[in-house]
Amino acid sequence: MSSLNDIRSTFLNSFEKNGHKVVDSSPLVPRNDPTLMFVNSGMVQFKNLFTGVEHRDYTRATTSQRCVRAGGKHNDLDNVGYTARHHTFFEMLGNFSFGDYFKEEAIPYAWDLLTKDFGIDKSKLLVTVYHNDDEAASIWKKYAGLSDDRIIRIATDDNFWMMGPTGPCGPSSEIFYDHGDHIWGGPPGSADEDGDRFIEIWNLVFMQFEQFEDGSRKELAAQSIDTGMGLERVGALLQGKHDNYDTDLMRSLIEATANAISTDPDGPGKVHHRVIADHLRSTSFLIADGVMPSNEGRGYVLRRIMRRAMRHAHLLGASDPVMHRLVSALVREMGQAYPELGRAQSMIEETLKLEETRFLETLDRGLRLLDEELATLPEGAELPGASAFKLYDTYGFPLDLTQDALREKGISVDTDGFDAAMAEQKAKARAAWSGSGETKDATIWFDLADKHGATEFLGYDTELAEGVVLAIVDGTEAVKELAPGASGWVVVNQTPFYGESGGQVGDQGYLRNLEQHDDGGAITDTQRFAGGAIFGHYFKAENGALHVGDAVQLEVNHARRSAIRANHSGTHLLHEALRQALGDHVAQRGSLNAPDRLRFDFSHNKALSLGELKQVEADVNAFIRQNAPVETRIMTPDEARGIGAQALFGEKYGDEVRVVSMGQADTGKGADGNTYSIELCGGTHVRRTGDIGVFVTLGDSASAAGVRRIEALTGEAAFRYLSDQDHRLAEVASTLKAQPADVIERVKALQDERKALAAEVADLRRQVAMGGNASSPEADAVNGIKVIAQVLQGVSGKDLPSLIDDHKSRLGSGVVVLIADTGGKAAVAAGVTSDLVGRVSAIDLVRVAVAQLGGKGGGGRPDMAQGGGASAENADAALNAAKKLLEG
Repeated sequence: MSSLNDIRSTFLNSFEKNGHKVVDSSPLVPRNDPTLMFVNSGMVQFKNLFTGVEHRDYTRATTSQRCVRAGGKHNDLDNVGYTARHHTFFEMLGNFSFGDYFKEEAIPYAWDLLTKDFGIDKSKLLVTVYHNDDEAASIWKKYAGLSDDRIIRIATDDNFWMMGPTGPCGPSSEIFYDHGDHIWGGPPGSADEDGDRFIEIWNLVFMQFEQFEDGSRKELAAQSIDTGMGLERVGALLQGKHDNYDTDLMRSLIEATANAISTDPDGPGKVHHRVIADHLRSTSFLIADGVMPSNEGRGYVLRRIMRRAMRHAHLLGASDPVMHRLVSALVREMGQAYPELGRAQSMIEETLKLEETRFLETLDRGLRLLDEELATLPEGAELPGASAFKLYDTYGFPLDLTQDALREKGISVDTDGFDAAMAEQKAKARAAWSGSGETKDATIWFDLADKHGATEFLGYDTELAEGVVLAIVDGTEAVKELAPGASGWVVVNQTPFYGESGGQVGDQGYLRNLEQHDDGGAITDTQRFAGGAIFGHYFKAENGALHVGDAVQLEVNHARRSAIRANHSGTHLLHEALRQALGDHVAQRGSLNAPDRLRFDFSHNKALSLGELKQVEADVNAFIRQNAPVETRIMTPDEARGIGAQALFGEKYGDEVRVVSMGQADTGKGADGNTYSIELCGGTHVRRTGDIGVFVTLGDSASAAGVRRIEALTGEAAFRYLSDQDHRLAEVASTLKAQPADVIERVKALQDERKALAAEVADLRRQVAMGGNASSPEADAVNGIKVIAQVLQGVSGKDLPSLIDDHKSRLGSGVVVLIADTGGKAAVAAGVTSDLVGRVSAIDLVRVAVAQLGGKGGGGRPDMAQGGGASAENADAALNAAKKLLEG
């Protein structure tokens, strides 16, 4: 039996032998397609190659691309666990040609791999082609020896692929496997094609035409190939299974769940085990690629998947968080093919445990509410949309989770009513994706990269350099010049200016025109375009025109760059200090390295204590004082990780990476085991840690669910901050007439003194309210009940309950109603002795009094209640209203 890992390797190795570049799977968050929530096919990362916008150093490639379909128009979530072949996460094996080979090679590649490398019985295979694609049909017949009845012509768009309304498109050919007549179903194109007998295992797209807005097409000059074969589907076939969930990988995850919850994997809870196994993969890989659970966008879809899995674990009897305990099994199965999964393991476990702990706190209450709603639901009726929305709004149950919970009961949900309730409440989180991926680079920048190549960055070694203007971009158009006073993006062949990336802001500085011998003007920003290949300098021609071809001198603002370098290096030390203090689950989730401050977001599920924050700050400063050299090296990603380099999860790195090392520790990382911080980083840094100067944290705050944020200062900004703090302390000490070292004790003494005075004032107020040391104010008799009703000055609302208790003690039996005039507004309290509670309610007394004072409501217990009014002007009327209530 071939394992899924073996099948993946066989596929990639086969195409590598045929001259294909093995390309790593791209992250699940698409970098080049704003229409997609997640990468859902193997061709996504190559989209710009197919359109000709981008070019790489290879023309044929092969991948095993991780994909997620759980949101937007590509959403298989509802079917997962209930069918044999639906997944939220799957791997798409593919081979691609970018203007290299076409049908005459793609078809033999596919046929030979299936029948020779995988050993699939030829007699069990049949194919579909687009109805007028005679060329593909001929190749299948000639090379594979397929008879006409096993080459099925399809006239629908099932066999014609389009990237969009316009652009590259072409016919496709799908390969099907016949599982035998003992399974119901017909071949593709037949009335019974929806059966499970004939299963599609591979789709070959022949990108042959370009389609225009008027519907016309013409053949592409560079025809291409895009194929996709689901690893799970072909794995089931090669392992003699008819269900993807019976493959070795999925089965191992299902058994891990069964062992963790002590249940039969094939018993009544079979569907629950399948859901958990599938969702474990999608949630783990999404977290590894930098997605965190939230209430919007990608993070909301992740949370929906997580909570669906957690509910199914609950249905299996799990009363404690279980998902995080399954991650190790997933890493064992897939960590070799996807090492980023192992690197992110602690973060995945921490995120899953936190989310499941929170969810379990509300799950039982939510399900009880659902049961209550179902108890009053007429037979055959839908669950009202308002009820489903209440579950969502109150307990965080997404609509699909409620639908899933009702599915086994055969009850549907009024989704229109749910949507109406959602709109009415203007809820923040929605199941439908309303955003997009990262903005796609404009074609113009890729054109410039193709024409001129990448900008050479010199800024690691110098802040001053000369170059030649290669292009000027005004908005989205390339122009030949910038007139005096005009602004635009300037591209030169080489630059010392750092383009914004990795959290480090772009450089500013000056451009001088050497051709015109003028002072040029200011560069106010530097950005990267065309996937980081082109550096654009935003420049205003203040002292003369700038032309393409002009020789220029570029000078970085030295003071600004120095401050940025100090903050960036300080961020690296901070990252490692946090890992040492809090644990290995700490991982970077975003950063800002600006000239005036640094900001660092990291994975952690609770606020840092003052002690932890103090320790982190002290550790960073200790390594600054080492004044150790900051070293940079270029190596492969694997080599970098081998020496313990930290990488930002979700980032895609090339064949070579820049590794920044700093600080010496007794038990550290690196080849010598003594390096404190080692990170993959393309930013600019100080020469020695001592150049950072000093490091000061401004505090720790929440950034997102499971993500904390630290803001800090270094260098000159830190010195100014500490100096200002020192001056403030001196001013406080002077005001307190104390030495700075004694300020804390002096403040504590003043606080104690204030508490004592407050207690004394409260006691005096009570004495005044009770009539000094005299006996209790005379009580009136109303309907046989002794009543004390007073308006008090100089007491607060919070004093009233204790005064009422004193009055009740003196009365023995009776009612007390007090109104405190608090300087315009009124506070009301009423008390009833225990023997009268059956006849009189303090709540009723407060409510009638409050109504006279311009207020509403009031509440408490029958023996003690409180309320408030807008004004004490009608206090007498309020007391009379209370007495009238007692009269009956």
